[in-house]
Amino acid sequence: MAEAVDVKNPFLAALGERVRVLRARRGMTRKAVAMAAGVSERHLASLEYGEGNASILVLLQVAGALQCTLAELLGDVTTTSPEWLLLREMLGPRSEAELRRVRVNIAEMFGATTDAARTHRIALIGLRGAGKSTLGARLAADLGYAFVELSREIERFAGCSISEIHNLYGTHAYRRYERRALEETIQVYPEVVIATPGGLVSDTATFNEMLSHCYTVWLQAKPEDHLSRVAAQGDMRPMAGSAQAIEDLKMILQGRSEFYAKADMVLDTSAQALEESFQILRSRLRSVMKMPL
Repeated sequence: MAEAVDVKNPFLAALGERVRVLRARRGMTRKAVAMAAGVSERHLASLEYGEGNASILVLLQVAGALQCTLAELLGDVTTTSPEWLLLREMLGPRSEAELRRVRVNIAEMFGATTDAARTHRIALIGLRGAGKSTLGARLAADLGYAFVELSREIERFAGCSISEIHNLYGTHAYRRYERRALEETIQVYPEVVIATPGGLVSDTATFNEMLSHCYTVWLQAKPEDHLSRVAAQGDMRPMAGSAQAIEDLKMILQGRSEFYAKADMVLDTSAQALEESFQILRSRLRSVMKMPL
């Protein structure tokens, strides 16, 4: 007699994959999401593996913990009005390139900075250890621009460290401080290089603000380089379980890479030494800005 094959429900399997991707994009552990949602870690694990027959109330709790709408969690788009439905019908079959053009045009309609002005606000995005602070400071000095580490601005607004913001007030509060810090930086500095936190792309409103007003550069690196550079900065925690840390980094990159890829420029900082990375970045940006090399 043939052995029965356990076939997962396609909807539950796809739902579980979306939960994993959203969790990775936000850099949250399963335990953290379970605590924020008020469900057991075991229940959340079943949901992620497509085995949990979760009730709608549990889904609402998980969506709240992940700071997204239930529609986003389920993979559907907003259906709250006829206009949204008409827009969905128009945009549904479009390619990524066409959707990008639509987004840029909409941003311009609602007050985005012109391309010429946008190139003088340079935002470096990517995971921690990609070289944002090191290359950003050198680039700002070379251009004669201000240099802003957005994490320091967030701490200034909150009056405490990043870890204390998360521990005392939670992720929602952190995202509000992050948005406020970015908005003020954009308002204050017409010429600036900004080193951004790796998870900024997790908040689509904040990321849209950055894309609309800044020329963005995604600094890529190999997971091993991310870890070694963070350790070189004095933080040895990731190296304590480096094998697991590598897998966690890969999962986070998987969740965020499609957003990082929206950057105007991409530079792989693992492909060459620091000095060469800086020279490549400097040359490319000065060319875009029509400045002498």
